[in-house]
Amino acid sequence: MAFWSSTSVFTSKVPRKILFMFTLSLSVTYLFYSLMSCYNSLQFPLQENYVYQGRLVTEETTFVTLREKLYSASQGFTEFTEAERTTSVSILQEHAEAEQRTVEWIRTQASPTKSAAAAAYRTTALEREHQEFSTTDSELRVNCTSDYGEKKLPQAIIIGVKKGGTRALLEALRVHPDVRAVGNEPHFFDRNYEKGLDWYRDLMPSTLEGQITMEKTPSYFVTNHAPKRIHSMARDIKLIIVVRNPVTRAISDYTQTLSKKPEIPTFEVLAFKNRTLGLIDASWSALRIGIYALHLESWMQYFPLSQMHFVSGERLIVDPAGEMAKVQDFLGLKRIVTDKHFYFNKTKGFPCLKKPEDSSTPRCLGKSKGRTHPKIDPDVIRRLHKFYKPFNMMFYQMTGQNFEWELEEDSETRSSQD
Repeated sequence: MAFWSSTSVFTSKVPRKILFMFTLSLSVTYLFYSLMSCYNSLQFPLQENYVYQGRLVTEETTFVTLREKLYSASQGFTEFTEAERTTSVSILQEHAEAEQRTVEWIRTQASPTKSAAAAAYRTTALEREHQEFSTTDSELRVNCTSDYGEKKLPQAIIIGVKKGGTRALLEALRVHPDVRAVGNEPHFFDRNYEKGLDWYRDLMPSTLEGQITMEKTPSYFVTNHAPKRIHSMARDIKLIIVVRNPVTRAISDYTQTLSKKPEIPTFEVLAFKNRTLGLIDASWSALRIGIYALHLESWMQYFPLSQMHFVSGERLIVDPAGEMAKVQDFLGLKRIVTDKHFYFNKTKGFPCLKKPEDSSTPRCLGKSKGRTHPKIDPDVIRRLHKFYKPFNMMFYQMTGQNFEWELEEDSETRSSQD
């Protein structure tokens, strides 16, 4: 009885409103510090998704317990006025909504990546992203990753040609700070188109404002439906085509195939339907690719020449800085990649890229580049030059550029006569 009498004396002296607000403030303070503890725990590096899953269970349980405690505290004061009770319920609802949003955010971060097809391209980015998460702003979380910016569809594509020098060009462009490019060939517009633009975009590196997203897939140039598909994605896209003497290109193409399949017939056998009659087999892909005028006609149905830039594969070897200057101008870039970035490798027979300015060690393309060509019968080479000549003339006329491949034919002819 003494206890109850002392309690009644205390409650009579202290207004119930003040007592309620005091209790509620303690509960809200407890909730605040719990949420702050949750925020701080998210700052540590997390290596695997299961860490998120464990934290999700713990924090959901904590939130449920806090809600129960706050609700019980409010229910304990049965003599509240209706206005007081409405105010307390409103506060509890606001806190509950805030807690639920936090739970949902944690669940979102804990969910595995849905795009399995692009997982190989994203593993490194995700690991870094786990270490940079912030709960303050969803947009800030994106910008805090190591891959700053956002993924965009390419604004420029190197569409061809195979064995023309596309890899050398791409690697030189990647030196430029305003160019971000995919290292591997996506083959989206010829092999993976059914996977959709979201899959394609997901392969691209993140870019900042003012940077250009690029990719290269040389087979696009000879793929019939590639022009229409690329045009439907971006009408104003810039296209780069690296071309090379079609005879030399065909021999290089054959050399690459021969390194993988040593059992294939000789170049001379594959190049002719009937060698005695001199009938060239233009259906052989190694020769068909070199009919540049035929393929360019398909692209000109969708894109004007002003959106195309043609790089000479020969000049890219003897004067890489000169060709790179033209490419940078075409892309609207500052001329940053210059002759100081190149080093001519006599062994391979083409320029190598230097590493950053604090290193003089050259970085050359892999063993698959610069292979020694097999010896081809000079008569076969002469016939191929004759076959390609009208197509080359048509190509010069279409592009407004003279690549002077006939001069190579004349020098080879003089060499064979000496």
